[in-house]
Amino acid sequence: MALLEARGVTKVFGGLVAVSQVDLTIEERMIASLIGPNGAGKTTFFNCLTGLYKPEEGDILFDGRSIVGLRPDQITALGIARTYQNIRLFGSMTAIENILVGQHVRLRSTPLGAILQTPFTRREEQRAEKRARELLAFVGLTGKGDMLAKNLPYGDQRLLEVARALASDPKLLLLDEPAAGMNPRETEAMMHLIHRLRNELGITILLIEHDMKVVMSISDRVTVLDYGKKIAEGRPEEVRNDPRVIEAYLGPGILAETHP
Repeated sequence: MALLEARGVTKVFGGLVAVSQVDLTIEERMIASLIGPNGAGKTTFFNCLTGLYKPEEGDILFDGRSIVGLRPDQITALGIARTYQNIRLFGSMTAIENILVGQHVRLRSTPLGAILQTPFTRREEQRAEKRARELLAFVGLTGKGDMLAKNLPYGDQRLLEVARALASDPKLLLLDEPAAGMNPRETEAMMHLIHRLRNELGITILLIEHDMKVVMSISDRVTVLDYGKKIAEGRPEEVRNDPRVIEAYLGPGILAETHP
């Protein structure tokens, strides 16, 4: 069953067509990757999926419902969460506090309840903190909940961003270059975490990634954009050997490196 279906999505900035007639279908519990050269329209497409941009043409269905025109918070409430290419944590807040922010869309306490500290509000706050510490442990950051986000090592900040996204209980998680800037050990840990997100939590994953070893190792399906258009799609081994993809993006050197 298709969890996400994009139909002819087009996004234009002035005279520049950033995304052109892109179709994309993601089934439940799939790990899918979106790849292509810099400027190919990958992050713009993510921004259309999450409500930051409204496409000029096309439709986006999530769980059978059109989400075009909805606000980002409404889309998050439906079950889509994301991380960012450039880490966007609240640096002067602790790791736990960052995750609590991610839970906001699922909390039901009112501002008045928070001021009066009603029993319902106190119980919800306790549950939220317990859940935040569980998510910290899940991503491998046990014991670091009280550290300021800006003081965490780079790789841990990447993991914290994933934990914050998980706090909204997503069905679909969009990861924008999750392995960017990581060393080989951190990259391996991130790949393992992505598999656990699907296998243990049942979350569907769509990621943008430039590390072809990551893409080819973990993806069920790979979609390739070039100049805003989809030029190829299929299983990793199919895409890796597609002449259009080799010419536009991979090149013979990267092609050789991605073979096991």
